[in-house]
Amino acid sequence: MSGADLSWRNQGACNGLDPAVFFPDSDAAADEAKSICSICMVRASCLEHAIAVREKDGVWGGATERERRRIIRQRRRTA
Repeated sequence: MSGADLSWRNQGACNGLDPAVFFPDSDAAADEAKSICSICMVRASCLEHAIAVREKDGVWGGATERERRRIIRQRRRTA
């Protein structure tokens, strides 16, 4: 994704927080990250970025890797 505008990252509610919060050991431990994402004004941009680059780890845009895979499958079915 060279040349992609990633300026939204500086506006994220996660900016300056401990990154470990967004890389939990399991989906069940992702609640803290998801609650932060739920109030974030760049949540959609973050989620779309993670889907576009097939981010494998962490909570991005309020979705775990498993949830992002589900979104991708749903989009393929409706395309």
